[in-house]
Amino acid sequence: MSRERAAEALLAWNTLIWGATFVVVKSALTGISPLYFLALRFTLATAALLALFRGAGKGARDWKSVGAGIMIGSLLFGGFVTQTLGLRLTSAPKSAFLTGLCSVLVPVLAGVVYRIRPQGSDVAGLLVATVGMGLMTLHGSLGSISQGDLLTLLCAFGFAAHIVALGHYSGQVSFELLSVTQIATSAGWSWVLLWWLEKPHVEWRPSVVCAILVTGLLATALAFTIQAWAQRYTTSARTALIYLLEPVMAWLTSYFLTGEGLSGRAAAGAGLILGGVVLVEVKPWGTRLHPS
Repeated sequence: MSRERAAEALLAWNTLIWGATFVVVKSALTGISPLYFLALRFTLATAALLALFRGAGKGARDWKSVGAGIMIGSLLFGGFVTQTLGLRLTSAPKSAFLTGLCSVLVPVLAGVVYRIRPQGSDVAGLLVATVGMGLMTLHGSLGSISQGDLLTLLCAFGFAAHIVALGHYSGQVSFELLSVTQIATSAGWSWVLLWWLEKPHVEWRPSVVCAILVTGLLATALAFTIQAWAQRYTTSARTALIYLLEPVMAWLTSYFLTGEGLSGRAAAGAGLILGGVVLVEVKPWGTRLHPS
């Protein structure tokens, strides 16, 4: 198996892990405050990575490289904090599909960063996905978007920017250094903002402990190390396309474990979001690719 195929197979494995954690995290948030949960999750992941990577690996190790990791970690934290706060106020499958908008935003943001004019398929895909987003989130009067939906939309921007930035630096900095730095940065932001934005509380019940262990070790330490390595061998756009599997896995997991699904209207909206992403990635009206 080539490194490119191995990288993309591992990215697909990430979607299985992340998709299954939507229900786990939503259940845990009834017993722990969101930022406290993130602080414990990222701290556990940082400790695991420091134990695993006792060296910085191959690649640049200067302060510029550390700064790149801090910037990438800040984008990652922005995505996670808005997603976690939003997940308390919206359903797990809806949160997953709205998070999936980051796949549409990746080529758009890459176009801005690399100063490439968006293609017709990019614009069409974004419009189709926006209509789908409206079907999923608008209830009652026009413009009635819940706070949870809005926070989840913000997380899509954060995750899209994270994928673009990681794709840019992954070939220049060792994936070990990027992994440790970005996760440690997220842990730092969590502890700093914890005392400003919420009154931390926790009920140490099995669902909370399980969520911290699963998300800290599998969905964070392992998954983001995989992504830091894999994006050395595939493009940001391809990564975003593979990550389309995440909301599908979240929807299926939510349905089989809790019976929670999407209404007919929301399912139609989800289909349009996926259709918009396909338009962006397949580019039926042009073949020029964005740089990774």
